[in-house]
Amino acid sequence: MTAEYNTLFNGRQAFEQGRDALIESYQDNFWEILPVERLDSPDFIPLPGDAVDPSFERAEEKAIKAIQKHSMEIDGTERNPQIDEAFMLLGKARYYDLRYVRALEAFNYILGYYPASNTIAQAKIWKAKTNLRLNNTKIAIESLHNLLDKEDALDRQDFADASAMLAQGYIEENRLDSALVYIEKAAFLTRKNEEKGRYYFIKGQLYDRVGQPLLANANYDKVINLNRKSPRRYMINAFVNKLRNFDYEAQDPQLAFDLLTDLEENRENRPYLDIIQHQFAEFYLNVGQQDSAVSYFNKSIRSNSPDKYLTSRNYLSLGDLNFDNSEYLIAGAYYDSTLNFVPEKSREFRRISKKRENLDDVILYEGIATRNDSILNLVRMSDAERTAYFEAYIQGLREERAKDSIAAAIAEETLANNEFFVPEKGGPAERGGFYFYNPTQVAQGKLDFKNRWGSRPNEDYWRISNRQGMLPEEEAIATQESQQELVEDELFDVESYTSKIPTVPAAIDSIKTERNFAYYQLGLIYKEKLREPDLAIQRLENLLASNPEERLVLPAKYNLYQLYEAEGDTFNSDKYKFDILQNYGDTRYASIIKNPNKTLEQDASGPEAVYNNLYKQYENQEYEIVIAKAQDYIDEFAGDDFVPKFELLKALATGKLKGYEAYEEALNYVALNYPNQEEGKQAKELVEKGLPAVKSSTFISDAEAFSFKLLYPYAKGNHLETLKLKDSTQAFLSRQSRKDLSVSLDVYDKSTEFLVLHGFVSVAEALIFSETLNREKLISLKEEEPVIINSQNYRTIQIHKNLQAYTNVETN
Repeated sequence: MTAEYNTLFNGRQAFEQGRDALIESYQDNFWEILPVERLDSPDFIPLPGDAVDPSFERAEEKAIKAIQKHSMEIDGTERNPQIDEAFMLLGKARYYDLRYVRALEAFNYILGYYPASNTIAQAKIWKAKTNLRLNNTKIAIESLHNLLDKEDALDRQDFADASAMLAQGYIEENRLDSALVYIEKAAFLTRKNEEKGRYYFIKGQLYDRVGQPLLANANYDKVINLNRKSPRRYMINAFVNKLRNFDYEAQDPQLAFDLLTDLEENRENRPYLDIIQHQFAEFYLNVGQQDSAVSYFNKSIRSNSPDKYLTSRNYLSLGDLNFDNSEYLIAGAYYDSTLNFVPEKSREFRRISKKRENLDDVILYEGIATRNDSILNLVRMSDAERTAYFEAYIQGLREERAKDSIAAAIAEETLANNEFFVPEKGGPAERGGFYFYNPTQVAQGKLDFKNRWGSRPNEDYWRISNRQGMLPEEEAIATQESQQELVEDELFDVESYTSKIPTVPAAIDSIKTERNFAYYQLGLIYKEKLREPDLAIQRLENLLASNPEERLVLPAKYNLYQLYEAEGDTFNSDKYKFDILQNYGDTRYASIIKNPNKTLEQDASGPEAVYNNLYKQYENQEYEIVIAKAQDYIDEFAGDDFVPKFELLKALATGKLKGYEAYEEALNYVALNYPNQEEGKQAKELVEKGLPAVKSSTFISDAEAFSFKLLYPYAKGNHLETLKLKDSTQAFLSRQSRKDLSVSLDVYDKSTEFLVLHGFVSVAEALIFSETLNREKLISLKEEEPVIINSQNYRTIQIHKNLQAYTNVETN
């Protein structure tokens, strides 16, 4: 009796409380097939001693207490009929506490030691549920089949529960036809209307998944017919899924419109307006009313839906609409918002990110073109036109400010007249509430004060309107107010705008150059990446009309020739074709026009072949040649995908030849000008991670080093002779079998190169070897004094070009 009416009762109460809280906090994802059971499967595993909910911990404690104190096992037989129920409670508490293996122990104990228990069927069902959670799906399905086949006297609800879990197992195995059979049985047999609505909804989803919308709609109708007997969330989503199955060609769209209108206007559906408005937007898309669709997508967003996936669909739909309308700047913003609501590790996140990255260049260059065009338009205006333009702009600002002031005054007047507030009878004391706890009374008091005293600062002696002198704090406030007034004056002053318009020719030319390059890049992006020939033609024609620098003219004309030819515009394609052949006949573009089967990449003078040759020169330390040629190729191949590669190669060669500061500047240029290309990202990573690691130009002590080098500086003008010295030194090392040493010829700067011997383990060994070279008359010490340096310091002098500083340190 004690176990039944005290310990077990309290345990069951705690279990029910925890389960109800868990189910209430569970958010169904109606975009996927619902699970049979409303229980999350979190990624984490609770540590021993940690509970998902304290209620389950309490239920487990009560079950264990009942077993320990009230078990009466006599001659191997349990005499207390409540102990099997205690084990059942123990298993359920552990199941909801996500400790599935321990839950299995409890259920197995019932099956092993209480074969005549009236909870035996429930134990088998819960064991199967636990196996499903442990991904032992086949075992769970087999055990549930055995239960349904062999238990003749199975209770109706137990049969429903077993069928539902069997359907869940088949769903996880992706055997949807089998799942349909058992979810139908579960829906028919269950006595719980909540489960009935859920099971019929799942059945409708399964029919949707197997491509049978008519049967799916029939099951959604069963959910709808349950009305208030089942939770409203199932009914609303049943309506939504039926609308998704609506055939706009075979059915009258007015039917869908009337249904959506009824759903939206029903006050009981206010918690579900997010999904209803989203479906209304989809309806308008299907009937070709894009503006109305956009409006409803925005309404759904403004509803602040807890459904993150729904919010992501709204933003994604708006992004796709703007993308299809070539509004790439706006589309990019919507894709950014979409990514905030999509799991970062999902395939969809990667797909949207890729699409978004393709828009980065468009957004960047469209912004540059728009801004610079605006500036250049102002530059072209006369003084009178500029004055008129900014006076009109300032007038618009004043009108906007006036509207805001009027709105504020109306709000104040509304409060003063108590338009939306009727004060209660009696004072605050009579109502039992403190005056300052009532925001309306506080606002009324502030208004009364202002009407009586005007605007007074929060300071001592505020009643005195004219005081001589100010405190330091007051002076600071007055200074801030005067600065604010100055900003306000500049905001409405024509001169503050016109004075910022550039007038220096060099600055204007720089703005034009940047704008022209943006036009060219946009033309290529619209042509190659986004497949928008009309926009590509527009940008490239704008470029040619803007008197661009010579390096952009020929590639722009060639791309226009290709675009017009693809569009079937023979007149314009021939115009640019003959222009290129007549005026640029010796260029690679002309040769491609003459030989259409020979692509630019296959051309020996194409960017890929040229880059590969230039990289070989970089590997051969021909840094001056690489820098000069890279700049030529950047101009020649302007707009080509290989241009960022040439820029990065040029930066690397600059660092090798000129040192840290020049290297940093060159890398920053690549990172800033090509932020979305792979080379720009590499440059940014070098700036952020590589450069800080080598920033220090401090030399380390030889005592800390383990490897040393022997340097012989030579003028680069004598390169051939130095090369002979290198060869003879290499031959000497071979004769002496000094495989531990090696020799190289390294460029230091424009005028100096080093003959370097590597591999010495000490300064003494390097010094002795230099004397050996002198004695063998390979390198005469009278010609060049060698420098002995450890490997770390050699790296430092090559990066910072500070050999002189090192020799000064060594001398001192």
